[in-house]
Amino acid sequence: MQLAMMGYEHPAVQKETALQALNTTIKLHFEKTLEKNRAVDLEKKELWKLFQFFFLFLGLVSIALVHSPRLQCRHCWVPIGLLTMAHLIFYVSVAQTLRCINGLKYQRRCHKLTLRLAAERLKQIKMRRNSGLADETDDFEIQFQQPPLSYFVKLKRNWTVHIGFLILIYVFMVSSSVALPCS
Repeated sequence: MQLAMMGYEHPAVQKETALQALNTTIKLHFEKTLEKNRAVDLEKKELWKLFQFFFLFLGLVSIALVHSPRLQCRHCWVPIGLLTMAHLIFYVSVAQTLRCINGLKYQRRCHKLTLRLAAERLKQIKMRRNSGLADETDDFEIQFQQPPLSYFVKLKRNWTVHIGFLILIYVFMVSSSVALPCS
């Protein structure tokens, strides 16, 4: 009785508490993974809205170029300047959104890896316990996991595809803004 008051706990109670902590870790990382999924989805919707507004703007500029009777070849710097400013603003917006998306994807990946490790550890401990092989050396501690450096290559590839596409659109719009009034 006096030993219980001095902070001594039975090893089985400590293990149960550790298993509950492991279950809590699993639950936490599962919830964080879902939270990051929702945040990535929201950012992707925002990115698509940006693209829609931008292409609507490009369509309006194209229509104005085609239907403008006063626009001559010597005035092509005006649409080029407008398109350049619009593209720069759009690039900054897309870059910021992609940075957020990539950051959220990285965090989600970290939580998934930690969740997987915690679930595997819990499964191993329960299997050892059921087979009677459980001992005091069970490791209940789970370190926060990070993906390998090769994961960043995937994120950079996504970034490169978006920026390459935007540069291609810019070249096309500038060349058409020169070609239409000068032809």
